[in-house]
Amino acid sequence: MDSSNHTVVTYFQFLPFSSIPEIQASLFCLLLFMYLSTLAGNILIITITIVDAALHSPMYFFLKNFSFLEIGYTTSTIPKMLVNFLTKRKNVSFLGCATQMYAFSLLGITECCLLAAMAYDRYVAICRPLHYMTMMSWNMCFLLSTMSWLTAVLVTLVQTTFIFTLPYCGPNGINHFFCDLLPLLKLACVPTYKNEITTYIIAVLFIMVPFLFIVVSYVQILHTAFKIPSAKGKRKAFSTCFSHLVVVTRFYGSGTVTYLRPKASYSSSSNKLLSLSYMLMSPMLNPLIYSLRNKEVKQAFKRLLVKNRNM
Repeated sequence: MDSSNHTVVTYFQFLPFSSIPEIQASLFCLLLFMYLSTLAGNILIITITIVDAALHSPMYFFLKNFSFLEIGYTTSTIPKMLVNFLTKRKNVSFLGCATQMYAFSLLGITECCLLAAMAYDRYVAICRPLHYMTMMSWNMCFLLSTMSWLTAVLVTLVQTTFIFTLPYCGPNGINHFFCDLLPLLKLACVPTYKNEITTYIIAVLFIMVPFLFIVVSYVQILHTAFKIPSAKGKRKAFSTCFSHLVVVTRFYGSGTVTYLRPKASYSSSSNKLLSLSYMLMSPMLNPLIYSLRNKEVKQAFKRLLVKNRNM
């Protein structure tokens, strides 16, 4: 298509969830509550892992980083969406849209890599306990964390550049609540099959490869755990991995359905609901999952409460 005959898009407009005011108001209140709960829960996890010396270990180092990512992940999209509920013009500039997509994708890919690093930490703790302190030294922890960030920075830069160097000539209405990949590709005024292929390749490499690494790690963990002679030892091994497994299942389950399903089955309405699920529901529940199933976190929380009462 010759883009010279069309107006170049300088901003995008988010289409509303619903035209019914009552539904809009209810959604705003619900999402605001979920967002504030997400912030409170993850800030609490970060605070506990920083101030409590008993939690200064590789496992909680990764948990602290993960909670930080969860805060950034939701903040990159939800505040703008909440503002859009209160305004008639639900616009975002071209640069603002690119920035939002970059931040969201960066934090999402970093989470995938960090979840794989957390699985490796659990593998070493259970399968190689005598070598844990050498294999999971602080240098190794920082290296794994840094590599997760650097990988995401480079991959997301390439991906975002591919998307926003396409010509956009109108219409400019994004049928989503944030600048996501597939809704934006549908607005380009040139064929986008090459970009779609690139998007799927990136999704396979940086969503599925870390997931396969996690699966292999847990196969080894289960093999080792079942060989532990005592029932108490088995329960302890499974208990240390349960929270991570639940988080991985929720995160990868919704992410895979959203980004790796066939284009023919793509539905804007279902995609919005799936996006909300992994963007708000998981980050809100993850602090509860890690605290309710973890005695060390619960004990650290009690010590923090006692300390605050005595101040």
